[in-house]
Amino acid sequence: MDPECARLLPALCDVLADPRQPVADDTCLEKLLDWFKAVTEAGSSLLLLQDHPCLVELLFHVLKPQDLSSRILSFALRLAGIFAAQENCFQYLQQGELLPGLFGELGPLGAAAWAAPSVRSGWIQGLHSLAQHPSALRFLADSGAVDTIFSLQGDPSLFVASAAGQLLVRVLDLALCGPAEGHISLQAWDWPACARKIVCHLEDCLRSEATPRVTQALHVLTTAFGHCHGLWTQGLWVQLSPLVARLLEKDPVPAPHALVDLLLSVARSSMLSSDPGLWETAAQTLSRLSPTQAGPLAAGILKLQDCPQALRIQAFGVLLQPLAFVLEATAQAPGMPGLLEGAAGDLMAVDTLPPSKSACVGLLCSALAHLELLQPLVGVARPASALAAGLAAGTDAPAPPQPQRPSPWPQAPLLAAVVAILRLCNGSAAPNSEAGGRLCAMLGGCVRVQRAALDFLGVLSQGLGPQELVTQVFAILLEYLVSPDSSPTVLKKAFQATLRWLLSSAAPPGCCDLEPYAQLVLGELLSVLRKRLCSPCWEVRDSGLEFLTQMTRHQGGQAGFRQALLASEVPELTRQLLQDPESYVRASAVAAVGQLSSWGLLAAPSSPEHAATPQTPLEELLLVLTTDSEGFPRRAVMRVFTEWLRDGYADVAEDPERFVARVLQAASGDLDWEVRVQGLELALAFLEQLLGPCGPSAAAPPGTLAQALQALCRVQLFEFAFRSLFDCDRPVAQKSCDLLLFLRAKATPSSNSQEAGDGPDVTSVEAALRRWQAGEQGQPLGELAPEAVLAVLRSMDLEALQDTLAESSDHVERSPQSLLQDMLATVGVLGDNEADCY
Repeated sequence: MDPECARLLPALCDVLADPRQPVADDTCLEKLLDWFKAVTEAGSSLLLLQDHPCLVELLFHVLKPQDLSSRILSFALRLAGIFAAQENCFQYLQQGELLPGLFGELGPLGAAAWAAPSVRSGWIQGLHSLAQHPSALRFLADSGAVDTIFSLQGDPSLFVASAAGQLLVRVLDLALCGPAEGHISLQAWDWPACARKIVCHLEDCLRSEATPRVTQALHVLTTAFGHCHGLWTQGLWVQLSPLVARLLEKDPVPAPHALVDLLLSVARSSMLSSDPGLWETAAQTLSRLSPTQAGPLAAGILKLQDCPQALRIQAFGVLLQPLAFVLEATAQAPGMPGLLEGAAGDLMAVDTLPPSKSACVGLLCSALAHLELLQPLVGVARPASALAAGLAAGTDAPAPPQPQRPSPWPQAPLLAAVVAILRLCNGSAAPNSEAGGRLCAMLGGCVRVQRAALDFLGVLSQGLGPQELVTQVFAILLEYLVSPDSSPTVLKKAFQATLRWLLSSAAPPGCCDLEPYAQLVLGELLSVLRKRLCSPCWEVRDSGLEFLTQMTRHQGGQAGFRQALLASEVPELTRQLLQDPESYVRASAVAAVGQLSSWGLLAAPSSPEHAATPQTPLEELLLVLTTDSEGFPRRAVMRVFTEWLRDGYADVAEDPERFVARVLQAASGDLDWEVRVQGLELALAFLEQLLGPCGPSAAAPPGTLAQALQALCRVQLFEFAFRSLFDCDRPVAQKSCDLLLFLRAKATPSSNSQEAGDGPDVTSVEAALRRWQAGEQGQPLGELAPEAVLAVLRSMDLEALQDTLAESSDHVERSPQSLLQDMLATVGVLGDNEADCY
């Protein structure tokens, strides 16, 4: 322990033990416990107590009858558990009867303080911490603590009840693990007495007619099979699985959600998944529970690697039932293969439809969400167009190995069902059955179902389908995009789904156009987009611009798209939205203008006020960067400029030095730290163009380096980077440090520049940097010589600065010494000059 902490500790213990002192807040007590836990994990708890007897005195003081706060009592219980986790320290505390006094019947258990949930929680957490060795197990068995844990499972505080269940699992694991684990019998009646007692308690709960008791037992078993992997878990399942299966004979099935969690926990356990009885119980559960209750179990089964095929088919059928019912109720496509062909189970009858709107909506949304998660589980690589349409994901990183989706995948019926749901929601369906009428009444205008259905429809774009159904898909999407009743969030989902379907409809590689039917849709879509860009709702304008940006990014080179876009008013409207009153819209307009310009799809402005002096997109965005009052548009401009520089955009490639100099000049004075970071990102892109990417052979040839350094001085990159190195916003300083380290790696010392006495004069540069570091950044560096810059770079300890910047801004204030000082200062024990009041 730090000497200063050791000096402050006795005073702190006195404060905590004094009921007259103001109680430290929960956050300080939690931090204090974390610190003691770290100290005991790094060394001996026994030595800690022997070196600091004030800690033992604090624990003994808690036992005295007094008006001590429940928070301090809870803290003391947890602290004692942390110390007693080491067996020699446990025995040391036992000698003074401290542990029985804290955790036995003579302690808080029989006092008025037990009424406080925090005390009961502290008692449980203290026992959980000390339950690490055989001595603790004997203590738990002899003190009657196990019976108290049983009663706390039904505690009115959910936190206490949950912690009690977890403690039971810990005790069970402690009793059955250890050196003799390999000799543990799989028969529960041969287990140690403490373990047998817990198993008998679980059996009683599972036989109970009271649902809460059944739920308690199922939660304990779920935790046991999810977190424990010893051989004893097999014996526990063998002992209790018949009682679990017997729950399915009750009507209604008690605690269905807890039962589902237990079965999935067992199925994921490598020790238990080979039991055939498990799969039989799972199949019975799928049959007995309602579709709403069985959905999570079905979805979980389909994600398991090892699972009988018949059970997979049954589980898939459970997820398909709600959609199959929609098809049946709306009489969609007579003769179309049913969703449940080859799947176990029958269609939901009309009278099994959830009677309330909320239940029906919940069932459909749950089914759509579960099916959506299955769709990416494809055994073959995704098409490039589908991968590019990752929209919000923003990444094409390979996913971890996943089981294949169910096969065959009913793509056509699923498309028909989702289109039917969307028609029921917007009122365009005309059902001619009682069930269809009820669905129409319950789903009409339901935004939640619309969002879920549009999400799933977008995911289904990976599989396409019959031409007739694809036409229906585009038709319903256009209906939603056109409808004035579509909410902004629904419109956003409709734009995203439309984009995915358009990208999946792109012609094969080698062609330069969309499929004919998608080309027809595109004309109508751009007409809708033009109207949406003029919407009075800013969220709608924003969603339209995001759609345009993504569509242009992926289809900007296709002749059909270019022709349709240039014939529309969309590019001009996009340009005008750079002046939108809403900053989010202006930022999206900046991104859209950047994409349109990259593909040459932004003509000169046609408005009369711009006719005399037409501005290029580059000039317009520079104007946004230097004049916009909000940060979002300026950040968007910097991202576009960085992308243009990397991609060789024509207006930038004409004179990259002039472009970089203008952008860095604007970014260096920006008050938004993210703009300054983006400025450094652009500077790094410029560096990489001049010197090549950083790699194993990072050093640049001397001739290339000399030319690059001159260019960097001309654009005043060094002044921007050095100023940023002392920026008050840490991310800016970190980015600058990374950039200068990259440059230094490229500029290895050359023999002719390092002769003794031959170095450049860097006095003025270093003096300016010292002034900047002190906060006096008014004076510029002036004209810099490349040799002086390199000399300064080599003299700076950038690695040490990088380490300093990597530390959190409050690393000093979060130290144990600071914590103790603050807690003592709160009660006036320390003088003002000693407190670290962060």
